[in-house]
Amino acid sequence: MGDYLTKINSMIWGAPMIVLILGIGIILTVGCRMIQIRRLPLALKYMVKNEEGGQGDVTSFQALCTALSATIGTGNIVGVATAIVAGGPGALFWLELAGLLGMATKYAEGLLAVKYRTFDDHGKALGGPFYYIENGLGHKWKWLAKMFAFFGAIAGLIGIGTIAQINGITSAAETFFDPEKVNTITLFGNEYSWAVIITGVVVTILVAIVLIGGVQRIARVSEIIVPLMIVIYVGLCLFMIIINISKLPSVIVEIVQSAFGLRAVSGGAMGAMMIAMQKGVARGIFSNESGLGSAPIAAAAAQSKEPVRQGLVSMTGTFIDTLVVCNMTGMAIILTRAWKTGLEGSAVTIYAFSEALPLSQTVASLLLMICLAFFAFTTILGWNYYSERCLSYLTGGNTKFSSAFRFVYIFAVFIGPYLTVSAVWTIADIFNGLMAFPNIIALILLSPVVIKETKSYFARLSASETDDLSSVPLADTSFDDE
Repeated sequence: MGDYLTKINSMIWGAPMIVLILGIGIILTVGCRMIQIRRLPLALKYMVKNEEGGQGDVTSFQALCTALSATIGTGNIVGVATAIVAGGPGALFWLELAGLLGMATKYAEGLLAVKYRTFDDHGKALGGPFYYIENGLGHKWKWLAKMFAFFGAIAGLIGIGTIAQINGITSAAETFFDPEKVNTITLFGNEYSWAVIITGVVVTILVAIVLIGGVQRIARVSEIIVPLMIVIYVGLCLFMIIINISKLPSVIVEIVQSAFGLRAVSGGAMGAMMIAMQKGVARGIFSNESGLGSAPIAAAAAQSKEPVRQGLVSMTGTFIDTLVVCNMTGMAIILTRAWKTGLEGSAVTIYAFSEALPLSQTVASLLLMICLAFFAFTTILGWNYYSERCLSYLTGGNTKFSSAFRFVYIFAVFIGPYLTVSAVWTIADIFNGLMAFPNIIALILLSPVVIKETKSYFARLSASETDDLSSVPLADTSFDDE
């Protein structure tokens, strides 16, 4: 079964998918005139300054934190380590390049999510790829919208949203509390540490408490936990880099050489480069979710009247996730050469922390376990919201299905620790790819709309002699102008 899943994953994440993911990023980067670089300072300002007078369920910052809660998870710690171990230091280069191009992609997703969203009878915002596919491309494309919603619901339930995250949390807990598996119990024919069982039960209960409160509670929890954990984690990684600053130049050279196969044995350069590219791009997408279509589901709930403004806010999510958090993890791993130790998953990053920081391995493991636990916990919350929105679209807004799905989702979190880790990551990658395909098609077809909206917004911004159009008359965002 594992070999079969690996073959499917290799097919989905082969050269065509890499070309599509990077290609749409290039198209949007060129069409929007390097918006992820030129407009990043403005985007960061919008990130912390909520828009005035916008209609939606949560503030722009809460929508971003909800998206970041789903985005920053085990992929930033375990995923980066997995990519570097499998693809070498060069995987970090491709991961970062995918992140830079992904910022333009995430910008487009956030813009389209607000432009083509609708509101139900209770005033709740309904948006995401399924709505910008249906409303932007026309009713004849609804099959593509349903395809995305179907794969999105499954991805959240048995892939990136539940099993991969709870596995990361319980594995870290086991590594810290019971690394030798001294205290175990036999379940389902296998032995598990009590640390895994207790941690799994506690996390499941906490998840259930938050999810019952819906998107508002998820947003409130996320806007507190996510910024705090990012600051703590990035601070630790920066400290590691600073105290090992003398090694930094050689590390940068190693990353670039590895990225282009320059350190491979004779004749193997192209193969080494492709492995580094595949692992880096795949893990980059897993981490920042640019192109997947997940983040625009949260962006659509933002209290915003300007699609471009929300697109800029959404763009900062990829910047924070990949160009900051993932980069910090990767640099720490390469600085300490943890990727050559023969370790796997979170153990690689734990080794990097213990080697680079003037701390014992016990303290380093504790710090990383706490960071990973909070990152993964918030990812579970965010992906529940995504999955429920996907299911709601498929069922025409039937709340009974959504309520039942919530309990199934909680059950998936409960059983997650007892499933095979390697198969979990493979399944997550497969459904990420299946989600991305219909979304990328929509982004390619709607890229002229994104470019037009971008030009219009910044033309009005220049004419208004201000850096915020919250108080300026709203642009035309009707569906019939395309």
